[in-house]
Amino acid sequence: MEGIVKRFAGVTALDQVDFSLDTGEVHALVGENGAGKSTLVKIITGAYFRDEGAMSVEGRPVNFATPAAAQAEGVIAVHQEIHLLSYRTVAENVFLGREPRRWGLVDWTAMFDGAAALLNDLGLDMDPRATVGTLRTAQQQMVAIARGVSLGAKVLVLDEPTSSLAEREVTLLYGLIRKLKSRGTGIIYISHRFDELYAICDRVTVLRDGKYVATRRLADVERIDLICLMLGKSREALALGATAFTAHAGEASATVPLVRAHALQSGTRLRGVSLEIREGEVVGLAGLLGSGRTETARALFGADPIDGGTIEVRGKHVEIRSPNDAIAARIAFVPEDRKAEGIIPDLSVRENLTLAALPTLTKLGIVDRKQQQAVVERFMMRFAIKASNADQKIRELSGGNQQKVLLARWLCTNPDFLIVDEPTRGIDIGARGEIQALINELARQGLGVLMISSDLEELVEGSSRVRVLRDGRDVAELSRENISQDAIIRAMASGSAVAEGAQPE
Repeated sequence: MEGIVKRFAGVTALDQVDFSLDTGEVHALVGENGAGKSTLVKIITGAYFRDEGAMSVEGRPVNFATPAAAQAEGVIAVHQEIHLLSYRTVAENVFLGREPRRWGLVDWTAMFDGAAALLNDLGLDMDPRATVGTLRTAQQQMVAIARGVSLGAKVLVLDEPTSSLAEREVTLLYGLIRKLKSRGTGIIYISHRFDELYAICDRVTVLRDGKYVATRRLADVERIDLICLMLGKSREALALGATAFTAHAGEASATVPLVRAHALQSGTRLRGVSLEIREGEVVGLAGLLGSGRTETARALFGADPIDGGTIEVRGKHVEIRSPNDAIAARIAFVPEDRKAEGIIPDLSVRENLTLAALPTLTKLGIVDRKQQQAVVERFMMRFAIKASNADQKIRELSGGNQQKVLLARWLCTNPDFLIVDEPTRGIDIGARGEIQALINELARQGLGVLMISSDLEELVEGSSRVRVLRDGRDVAELSRENISQDAIIRAMASGSAVAEGAQPE
């Protein structure tokens, strides 16, 4: 691909991007959110058509107008969300739309035999007659890849292929990738986990803000240099002394932590994350995409199950298996994706704001409107929520006011511990300042706050301590006097590992 340009409604998503993939190569494609990875992959696989630039396969110019056109040339994508038919067999999924036929009818024997031969050739111990819905996630991933191979894949795009896999299943995936590589299949590998990139990839291409940055052999580039390329920082700017970050907070405290999580495990997403938050403290959680930041928040709130580890609230062990358990433990969570997981767009400000508090506002299943109105008025005034009235649909409010409603929703439940994931993403600078001030005020009133943000300036300005994650592990903790943007980046790149089981003192 040479000089690829793609625009959407006047916004340039890709600007003169170059990319090449060799036969039998595993090539990593990396960059932060908005870097252009997804757009480039959609052009490669025919979902989008480029506005400018040239593209060729094996030296022949190609113009993929549809995914079917890309597949005809052997360019196949296996997406992060596995697209299979759960109630059909492995064989039916592999040959979907291309079922072998005899006398106009599906030749079931030929289809099952063909699928068995393909699975055996790939070294996959799987029954072609098994229903896909009964398989483990890793096995479903293999079925999706086998389908791509059956289509004659010359180029295979794997988008976050290990996001739902356990450690032992990742090993199985690596084995299959190496086998395909040895046969000449070129693989584009998208992942935010550096351990994976260095384990399986030959080269890496970095995109930033829709522009091509660099292509390097991974064996020749250190992790810190790769992060510098992704973030647009020079290595010299990140040169810090050995005391720039520490595995412990600066001052010991005799008080029992408000919340303590120890060795949280969840597949490959969380690999022993530990942290603690005290009353009146804002603890920042930093890391690149895929580091485990949001996964930690969801584990603490019971939104996702954990495989191991413990959670304590005020020194007492609690089992948090669902958001209901978290709410009962007086934990609140404002999620990252405000539109998908926060607001209910066609409900009013009133309904959205009091949603979590409805059990305390109802009698015999009927909402006490007078009590609800008092709560709404109190929080709309306290948070200066700008709306024509409480019955206005929340989708009509600005992003900043929507975020205030979500904060108010959880404060209605009178929590002790508040988790906020990307609290100021997608809102204007004025609303950003208001949200930050609200979080600081809540901490002054005694709440413990865990603030997740990809905005390093926000973490520096608003955190008492910053915990740094990388590849699902906690690797460093910065105390107040050591927090800086450069220190956080340095810790993300090569932070000293937190001693196993260690907790801030």
